[in-house]
Amino acid sequence: MMVEEYITQQVPDWDDEVVATARFKAFSGQRSDWEPKFFFWKDLILKVARHLGVFTITPSQVSDWFRRGGLTPLCIDSVLLEMYKTGEILRKDDLVDPSSRGLSQLFKRVVHLIGMSTSSAPDFSEDTIILKTVLEERATEVVRCLSENHWTSFCVITMPKFQSICNGPNESSAILSYLSANGKARLMRISKKDFIEGVKVSLVPSAVAPVSTFDCNLLHLIWTSEKLQQQLDVIDQRYEISRNSALAFIKSGNRQVALRHARQMKLTSESREKCATLLNRVEEVLGVITNAESTKKVSEAIQIGAQAIKECGISIEEVQHCLEELDERISSQKQVEEALGSTLPYTGIEDEDVEDEFNKLEMELGVESPPKQTSEPVHTNLESVVSVAETVSNTKMADDAVKAVDNGNSVDSLVNNLSSLKLEAA
Repeated sequence: MMVEEYITQQVPDWDDEVVATARFKAFSGQRSDWEPKFFFWKDLILKVARHLGVFTITPSQVSDWFRRGGLTPLCIDSVLLEMYKTGEILRKDDLVDPSSRGLSQLFKRVVHLIGMSTSSAPDFSEDTIILKTVLEERATEVVRCLSENHWTSFCVITMPKFQSICNGPNESSAILSYLSANGKARLMRISKKDFIEGVKVSLVPSAVAPVSTFDCNLLHLIWTSEKLQQQLDVIDQRYEISRNSALAFIKSGNRQVALRHARQMKLTSESREKCATLLNRVEEVLGVITNAESTKKVSEAIQIGAQAIKECGISIEEVQHCLEELDERISSQKQVEEALGSTLPYTGIEDEDVEDEFNKLEMELGVESPPKQTSEPVHTNLESVVSVAETVSNTKMADDAVKAVDNGNSVDSLVNNLSSLKLEAA
């Protein structure tokens, strides 16, 4: 839905000339005079931003949203300025640098608050501004997305992965700054053979813990896994290109070029096996780490349960009785699901009876039944097609075998490698 259509849907009297003229005027008089108009434009700006899925905008872009008949609201700059004064709009310079330490982040926030109280009219006419409310909602959505794939109290991901979740580097930078300012995320950097950046995000209400050596090693493993997966994707693309080229030259009868592409396929296949082996080793290590975290969580849950049983004075017999009742309920539920999923019993109704009933319904609707067709000609045609296909296939296989003998034993392995390709080409 276009912005203009969305605004018309949200504001039914948008096309009313009298109302629109009053709304588009600049602010004047006391605050009580223009405050209702301010709340109208502020809410509409936030609604359009959510509709477009953006929280970084420019004042000129906002004016274009509400352009009507070539005219833009004269009060938009005043609305944005008032939103900035109330902290609902941020500039990029107001964001906290995730790479800075906690003391410098606190100092910058204090300076920002002092600047807001002393400056009356900052000029951000061409600056990129950030809608804080939408930024908070987007950051919450990112944390929720990460929580769905991790059931630990925190997660470590690479910067490219974080950027893909945040829909690009620009938005990810603002989201990371917001999370860092609220103690929910920490920027990670590893300078070894390769420069690696990542993010440690808290998935619980508490603040994220400082980055440890384990976190850095975990980030290195995840980064290695993603790089190997990217390399596998490139190898698969090369293999597919060589395969398609070999098929094309087989169809055109250029056997030598087809063999060259077959050799390239063989080399690509060997490279893929080596890369896949390395990827499997890395994923095994990551799996061991995940299992260890899961075991730790289960152990903590058992300890909490034991402590709760002790505090409530519940006996082991009562716990065992509850578990038995739970097993009975689960078994009953499974039986119900199996009964619902099973097929209906045979009722003794013949197909002819069903067909007669169906014909009666068609007669009531005035629809003529199509004439019955026998399947014998179809079977005959299928048999003839299969016979012709087998004859052509055997002829091509025979011709290919003769060509292979003529070329000697030096390319036997490559011919075997191309056999499947020739069958596909046939």
